[in-house]
Amino acid sequence: MKIFNRKSIIVSFILLLNTVLFAENTYKVDKGDTLYSISRKYQITVAELRAANNLSENDVIKAGQRLIIPDADIGNAAALSSTSKSNNSSIKTTEYTVQKGDTLYRIAKNNGLSVAELLAINNFDSNTVIKAGQKIKIAAINTNATISSAADNSSTTTKNTPAEKAPDTRTYGTTITADSSIKWPVSNPTITQVKGKVWGVQLSAKENEAVKSIAEGTAMFVGIYRGFGQVVFVQSKTGLIYAYTGLGSVKVHKGDYILSGSELGSVGLDSISQKPQMTFMVFQNGQPIDPSKAPRN
Repeated sequence: MKIFNRKSIIVSFILLLNTVLFAENTYKVDKGDTLYSISRKYQITVAELRAANNLSENDVIKAGQRLIIPDADIGNAAALSSTSKSNNSSIKTTEYTVQKGDTLYRIAKNNGLSVAELLAINNFDSNTVIKAGQKIKIAAINTNATISSAADNSSTTTKNTPAEKAPDTRTYGTTITADSSIKWPVSNPTITQVKGKVWGVQLSAKENEAVKSIAEGTAMFVGIYRGFGQVVFVQSKTGLIYAYTGLGSVKVHKGDYILSGSELGSVGLDSISQKPQMTFMVFQNGQPIDPSKAPRN
């Protein structure tokens, strides 16, 4: 009769549990696919795809290659769309040696961090590519430290269908009338605080009202982002990302230099309330800041 070692049974159970908990969606690249076309299909940014798969701007994908499809996270998207290096974070850290097959996305996920936080504590920029054997910083309190790279690499599941429409994750706070001295993307909005996974303000508007930039900068992302409809990210010279979301139409393109007061597009209908309104957020190193206190110019 075969006798099973109690320790090996426990280890096997942990590996099986990790396989379930850390399963990731993957996509098998088809002929003619590009990172841009795949990002459009899944309604995320190209920068997120690169970070999730440890790809540089010069890497070319090939038919048959499997790509990790990261969860949509607009804070990560904002951080990765920025051209500025992240500032050092106040998170307590310890050292981690990069393993073969690791990506910034996987390391962040396995250590309870967002990609934005991982970039910040390592002072990486959005184009950073990591290599096996490299030592980087991770959060000091790490409940997943025993997870092996082999377990992560074997836990992927293939799903070649785009992610379904994200549910409404907004938690609403106080509603206030706009201060006439503060410039907003739309005129005289009613402002409702939005908290939870999404953190910013919801602005009421007139049907098809023009959405105007409140600060000058460069359009870093223009397109549909999962759960937010049509979105424009504008990065200021100081590195802040102004996120104008829920637009009905867009008049700018990625790379355009946007002047303060320039028309970005028009307000769309909210998918939940079916009223003309938009959600406005401002991010610093991927972390939301109070939109009412963000610089205007």
